[in-house]
Amino acid sequence: MIMATLLGMDYPTWWFLVVGALFSGYAILDGFDLGAGAWHVFLKDEKGRRIALNAVGPVWDGNEVWLVIGGGAMFAGFPVLYASLFSGMYIPFMLFLAFLIFRAISIEFRSKEEMKWWRILWDTSYCISSAMLALLLGVVLGNVLNGIAIGPGYEFTGHWFEFLNPFAILVGITTLALFMMHGAIYLAMKTEGKLFAEVTVLLREAIIFFVVCYVIVTIYTLVFIPHLSDSLQKNPELFIVPLLAFLSIANVPRLVSKGRYLMAFIFSSLTVSLLLILVAIELYPVLVISTIDQQYNITIYNAASSDKALGIMLIISAIGAPLVITYTVFVYRTFWGKVKMDETSY
Repeated sequence: MIMATLLGMDYPTWWFLVVGALFSGYAILDGFDLGAGAWHVFLKDEKGRRIALNAVGPVWDGNEVWLVIGGGAMFAGFPVLYASLFSGMYIPFMLFLAFLIFRAISIEFRSKEEMKWWRILWDTSYCISSAMLALLLGVVLGNVLNGIAIGPGYEFTGHWFEFLNPFAILVGITTLALFMMHGAIYLAMKTEGKLFAEVTVLLREAIIFFVVCYVIVTIYTLVFIPHLSDSLQKNPELFIVPLLAFLSIANVPRLVSKGRYLMAFIFSSLTVSLLLILVAIELYPVLVISTIDQQYNITIYNAASSDKALGIMLIISAIGAPLVITYTVFVYRTFWGKVKMDETSY
């Protein structure tokens, strides 16, 4: 029981943090290559597109490991959440899986043939699938924040297309904008010359796109979904999180203007993390809000596995997490620096 008593937290709360950390890692790591992919067809020439593809080529599949682990952790720790969420969000999750497949084959198939039409086909597929993956992640998050029609037995009782509501779409577009900014910063770090100049223009547009979306979704949330600020109002000290998120966002264009792209990338990553921490604060201990009746809310307690199972899995996570982090650091150190074209390039 040592781990459960640390900081006075119980097993479900610990597991809530573990799952949140895994999905945060995925959003930060896969977020930049989804964002880079969303810009792909905006790059003007063949060499520039190849360099951009090779910037994410060595790391994109490793980044998806965090998604697999996060999904597995959610299934193991909160099986009720897993079942209800996937039932309610069946269509966006199936679309997500389809676009995940298309992105992978686009990366691998693009350079298999020399024909111009072939490369344009897979460039377009890569761009659309990357953008749609980011959009769908935001749509699912927006529905979790807004609430889902969960009824007795924690079963989804709504219509399959309820996920297409204004707030979820706004969050989806904002997520896409955030990832496009994140990805453009990454490309600026990895490119030089003509392509670098091209990317910096796209980066300025991405920053404006994200800031506008962020302001709109914030105002919409405060006006139409005020319950999401309840936790902050009850615990004023937590206002430090949205304040830090605001400062982190404001710091990105300042650093970009000075050409400090690595620091801009760090603050962009910090922005992703802080916004997800804010989501966790707004929801905890609820995992999914029921739009039918609050008694059907899925919480970390009624959705969790047994304490014994959670305790065992926490030990496994404590062993496995350093291995995943070590692998991630090794890959990024190996492929650090500007992208150079060679015979092994895409």
